[in-house]
Amino acid sequence: MDFFALFAVAVGLSMDAMAVSICKGLSVGWARPRHGLICGLYFGLFQGVMPLIGWALGVRFQTLIMQVDHWIAFVLLGLIGMNMIRESQHGGDGMDASFGVRAMLPLALATSIDALAVGVTFAFLQVDILPAVLLIGITTMVLSAFGVWLGAYFGARWSGRAELFGGIVLILMGTNILVEHLGILG
Repeated sequence: MDFFALFAVAVGLSMDAMAVSICKGLSVGWARPRHGLICGLYFGLFQGVMPLIGWALGVRFQTLIMQVDHWIAFVLLGLIGMNMIRESQHGGDGMDASFGVRAMLPLALATSIDALAVGVTFAFLQVDILPAVLLIGITTMVLSAFGVWLGAYFGARWSGRAELFGGIVLILMGTNILVEHLGILG
């Protein structure tokens, strides 16, 4: 997987965290630098660690399912993307203004579950995992920190669009993997 494809995956995975960060920015009204830093660190760390865990699981079982890895990547990325698109169509329920561990930990875990599944696909695609998780973590950290500011500045209308964009990117990535493996279009 080349850098641009990996960056597209990183941005796609970051959209859930960015959408939540936008909502966190909305909840505080006036975002301070520490709000962006807290969201960035929580979401970036979890988005970086979860694909590593998924990759480790995928490597362990790689020989068992090598013949269907492209289908697994296609289905997982497609399902994750469709779920993100579905969630983008439903308005959020509002967000707690707290940036404490009890508020942030569940959010970071919930927004990084899809990164775990992507990590499994990385094992099948033989992606160099350390640069991949660093890129995903840093991209998520930056976009999440920016999302807090964006939420405080622009308002709620952007969070659904961010999730929609992330879902579309993941579906396109899964389709690209399948097309490349099957040799369709060239």
